[in-house]
Amino acid sequence: MSWVVTFSWVEIIGYLGTALTITATAMSTMIPLRIVALLASIASITYGVMIGSMPVVLTEAIQIPLNALRLYQMVRLVRDVEKAASGDLSLDWLKPFGTSRRFASGEVLFRQGDAANEMFYVESGRFRIEERGIDIKPGDIVGELGMLSPGNVRTASLVCVEPGVALCVPYDEVKQLYYQNPEFGFYFLKLTSERLFQSAAHAPRGQAPLPAGTEVA
Repeated sequence: MSWVVTFSWVEIIGYLGTALTITATAMSTMIPLRIVALLASIASITYGVMIGSMPVVLTEAIQIPLNALRLYQMVRLVRDVEKAASGDLSLDWLKPFGTSRRFASGEVLFRQGDAANEMFYVESGRFRIEERGIDIKPGDIVGELGMLSPGNVRTASLVCVEPGVALCVPYDEVKQLYYQNPEFGFYFLKLTSERLFQSAAHAPRGQAPLPAGTEVA
């Protein structure tokens, strides 16, 4: 006895929506996940319209703008970091993920031996790594490589020399972005590597070519 299974276009679209939803659920990379989720919602809405199921249409219609927004945010983040890694070393793209704090002259941000759990992006004022006499000016970052160093312990002290503002970005925020999107992780590492090479090129002879970022582990 042979079994012949036939499907209507309505059923095919319904199964397609189900397959795409399962695929999106199983994915761990955020940008492809959002794209597949959007396709799944479109297929499900089409199926819902064909069978006259408004709950299906309404559920997917709510998910589409949410997934579209998250996709846009992640694509924009990757694009901005790629631009930074290509030569523009501005870290303005980090502002949504950190908190700006104002520091007074003479205030110590951290001391040698402290645990490292955040990096700083200087927006205004002037800071100094005391042990090496290195000045940190607006547009500079300090402490970003502490996330990668063994032990996560500061190897120098950072002091505010002139009153200013620094963006404090917890390592947990950076890690979340790093793990959620491979492109972000790649370009962030490329950016920090470029800063290392630039610092090495400008380091005085006889002085270890360590930038501000590596000075605070």
